[in-house]
Order: sequence, then C-alpha cells, then structure tokens
Amino acid sequence: MVGIIGLGVDLAVLYASAWALGWYGARVLSFIAAATATWWLNRRFTFQAGVTDTASAVQQYLRYMVSMLGGAVLNYSAYVATLHWIDLPGKAALGVALGSCAGLLSNYLTARHLVFKQKHQA
Repeated sequence: MVGIIGLGVDLAVLYASAWALGWYGARVLSFIAAATATWWLNRRFTFQAGVTDTASAVQQYLRYMVSMLGGAVLNYSAYVATLHWIDLPGKAALGVALGSCAGLLSNYLTARHLVFKQKHQA
C-alpha cells in the first residue's frame, strides 16, 4: 500500500509541475515528494519506527533519502528510457510506473536494513 500511495504522489507531483519544470525536472521533484511520503508512511506503518524527537526524525529522514539514491538511479533511468523509446500518450505515467518497479526492491531492502532496522532482543 505504501508503494501505491507513493506512486500516486509521484504521478500527481509530476503532472502538476511538468508545465513549469519540464518532464525531466518535474520527475526529480516528484521522486523527492514520493520518497518523502513513503518515508513517513514506512516509519509510521510498515516498520513502526516512528521516532518521537524532531532531531532523530530529521536524521532518519536524511538517512532514508540517501538510502533511496540507488533506487532513484534505477527509477529515473527507466523513466528516461520510457520517454525516449516509447511513443504513446501517457508515456510519462508509464515511465513513472516502470521506474517505480525498477527501484522497488532496492528501495525496500535499503529502507528495511539500513534505515528502519529493528533492534534484536537478546
């Protein structure tokens, strides 16, 4: 569910900002917005790792955003390839969806094991 909501945020921000930033610049902004939304949802629901103080939350957010860079490269690459190689109406939305699929595993694993890792009980 978090991924689907993130995809919705991604598409909404992309289409809302493409007129001003172009399809490539808007995609950067939409990825950041989607990653921010998924960070909040993941920390609140998926991994239940909500920190209570602001400083810890900011550190966790920054760690999350840095950990998403590998997935972002895969995601953006699939998006750009789709825009260049597919000539269909709605190709930007298709590119976002394919990009999300391309970065999904990388982003989940880094979030699970680097950002929201659970403390093992002895």
